[in-house]
Amino acid sequence: MAAPPGISLRDVCKTYRGRGAEVVALRGLTLDCPPGSFTALIGPSGCGKSTALRIALGLEAHDSGEVRIAGRAPAAATASGITGVAFQDAALLPWRTVERNIALPLEVLGRDPARHAAEIQGLIELVGLEGYEKALPGQLSGGMRQRVSIARALITSPEVLFMDEPFGALDQIRRRQMNVELQRIWQERRSTALLVTHGIDEAVFLADVVVVMRADPGRVAEVVEVPFPRPRDDGLYSAPEFHALADRIARALHAG
Repeated sequence: MAAPPGISLRDVCKTYRGRGAEVVALRGLTLDCPPGSFTALIGPSGCGKSTALRIALGLEAHDSGEVRIAGRAPAAATASGITGVAFQDAALLPWRTVERNIALPLEVLGRDPARHAAEIQGLIELVGLEGYEKALPGQLSGGMRQRVSIARALITSPEVLFMDEPFGALDQIRRRQMNVELQRIWQERRSTALLVTHGIDEAVFLADVVVVMRADPGRVAEVVEVPFPRPRDDGLYSAPEFHALADRIARALHAG
């Protein structure tokens, strides 16, 4: 039997209603992310990218269609700990150290962090924060806080990793550095990854597939395969073929 898709949204629709008005956020959205793949979802503000992510996480209900995460309903997948999530705001608890912030999902799932001390330390090393185990978030840079957020998302060994603009608050240089780091971390773990981003360069650098969305209503406009072999280094950003693919995606974003 074939493995269930890592992330599967089939003909998903979502309409927001209030004060006599309706806003169609998603209409007939279909998205398949195979196990171990990295997919980037890109589109203009208001096209439904973050709505699709919240539905996939079970944080928001959809009106119609089918959503399966590693073969399970979204809420069941989240409750079982097989999903991890990192948002633009690292949302670290300021009174908790790095290692205790990373341990938080274990506590939420009723697991004893002491039994996972080696895994916590391994993730700290994976994201390059050795020596900062006892540091508080206020003692870290923005990029370091995002590394903690990614480690926290990975502590339950998720089959599926969701990311919503995780580096959106960083400057361009730091963002590119973090893209290289994220690729390295993802290649170590090979979770099925879905990244929501506004950045074309970020999408092309990180993803196997870039899904271009359009608004009014939110829908898939084009699916673009990314042919570049891994591992990818920051020299790719200056390659002519990289710019050609980025230009193609830009045209798809602005067409129609």
